[in-house]
Amino acid sequence: MAKILFVVSGATYLTLKDGTRYATGYWAEEFAAPYKALTETGHQVVVATPRGVTPNVDMMSLRPEMAGGVEGALELEAIIRSAEVMRRPLKLSDVRIEDYDAVYLPGGHGPMEDLWVDADAGRILTGQLASGRPLAIVCHAPAAMLATRIHGVSPFKDYRVTCFTNDEEEAVGLASRTRWLLEDELKELGVEFSRGEIWKPYMVEDRNLITGQNPHSAAILADRLMQILE
Repeated sequence: MAKILFVVSGATYLTLKDGTRYATGYWAEEFAAPYKALTETGHQVVVATPRGVTPNVDMMSLRPEMAGGVEGALELEAIIRSAEVMRRPLKLSDVRIEDYDAVYLPGGHGPMEDLWVDADAGRILTGQLASGRPLAIVCHAPAAMLATRIHGVSPFKDYRVTCFTNDEEEAVGLASRTRWLLEDELKELGVEFSRGEIWKPYMVEDRNLITGQNPHSAAILADRLMQILE
């Protein structure tokens, strides 16, 4: 069975353009759905965060209206509570990508606070992309691609990529409040941006890179990852 590295934000807030802090972290569904699917099929998951801090779940992602109802919210909570790996993450600086068969990054707004400028996240993504082994990134986590720039140039240039769209950011009321928009920044990076309908699962695969647009895309990314790892 495979060993998969989950690179998770350690942020507890997103700094908005007016300097206020918006409570956030990782999005429950984006961690829980792939974690459950991978571990139930016998794969091993290892979690790493900046400085090895314990990841913080965005509490909004556990609200029944965000989790498909009360049962859905309770299931997400149960998965997260059972995930011992989340309570003892590695430091990103200690990660050797050659130890893993695949790398996955869940989103939430957290990556827009820490991973986008984290040198170790940039090193891990650059190395994994070059290795040819699967690299799966969902929702806001493509923000970590911004940390791969050297003299303004990223190895993700010209790759087909999706992420949480400007329209989705507008729908949650943050488009006008954030310091920058992920879709815009990825286009500036030189990726070939692609998107589906808002809130619908949408996945893009280009070589060994698999990206998902939004929280509902995490499950289809996990399914594709398991197919590749078979």
